[in-house]
Amino acid sequence: MATFRDQMAPLLTSALQFRISVGRKKETTKKTKPEVSKDRANALARGQNTFGRVSCCPQPGKMSADTKIAELLTELHQLIKHTQEERSRSEHNLLNIHKTHERMQSENKTSPYYRTKLRGLYTTAKADAEAECGILRRALDKIAEIKSLLEERRIAAKIAGVYSDSDPPRKTMRRGVLMTLLQQSAMTLPLWIGKPGESPPPLCGATPASGDYVAKQGDKVAARVKAVDGDEQWILAEVVSYNHAANKYEVDDIDEEGKERHTLSRRRIIPLPQWKANPETDPEALFAKDQLVLALYPQTTCFYRALIHAPPHRPQDDYSVLFEDTSYADGYSPPLNVAQRYVVACKENKKK
Repeated sequence: MATFRDQMAPLLTSALQFRISVGRKKETTKKTKPEVSKDRANALARGQNTFGRVSCCPQPGKMSADTKIAELLTELHQLIKHTQEERSRSEHNLLNIHKTHERMQSENKTSPYYRTKLRGLYTTAKADAEAECGILRRALDKIAEIKSLLEERRIAAKIAGVYSDSDPPRKTMRRGVLMTLLQQSAMTLPLWIGKPGESPPPLCGATPASGDYVAKQGDKVAARVKAVDGDEQWILAEVVSYNHAANKYEVDDIDEEGKERHTLSRRRIIPLPQWKANPETDPEALFAKDQLVLALYPQTTCFYRALIHAPPHRPQDDYSVLFEDTSYADGYSPPLNVAQRYVVACKENKKK
């Protein structure tokens, strides 16, 4: 149950902070993009439907993103309160279990009375735990819905950032801010918590995507692109679109200092994990020691080949990896920590 509670605070805090910052966030765009009117740009930023005629007011029957998020946050708050109430109510039963075991030890016997009493107490404790688990799962669903709405708002704001000759370009995001956002994305990646006997889904930890999987607009991926010097490298990118007829993605370099749009085939794209794997319940969904991977080098936006030095031991832990580095005698760097969010399978087996 602790893993549920551990997720609540950072995810809720992230949702609130992102809601405040999404309207302020400025991203650099290129003048080669199609021009849009200010009315349409403002409507997109508000999350309104801009197909057909642009309206200054939300369409009838449609709830604005701000209103929906506010409702979800209120419901989430109530669920968290309900969780605490359930936990407080169940503590009395757990105390009775503890006292009953103490009496049995002091009397040095297990009578039919104690067996019957313990059976009833444990049955109640199991029911209480299942009730709390159900509330927490509903809370996690609310968090996922909030994050989805915030992501839609971010994408709409990015589209609305397209500017014309009469509008000045927006400032490039400072590198320190970008690194902070990447760290926050890694920390708030949801932990997969399945039901008993349920296997982790695709894109949980090291579990690859299904063969027909197509990354959505706004998804972060590892993309193999040609560098300025002609060499190829794996970069952190954001999906712009996917052309089903050509089987190709359009992606943007996440690093605005080298902002560039790339058109790439599916084999040059690796989707990033959408859930963290829990080492305590699903260790098979993690990369094993000495396995070859691509990992995001700390404080950069590029992926490099590395060996797993040690997988995470707890849900909040990172991988410890050894990056390939010819400047060291053994060909590998000292161990460095990389979050599950930024470690993916390496398809190239030979060492460079």
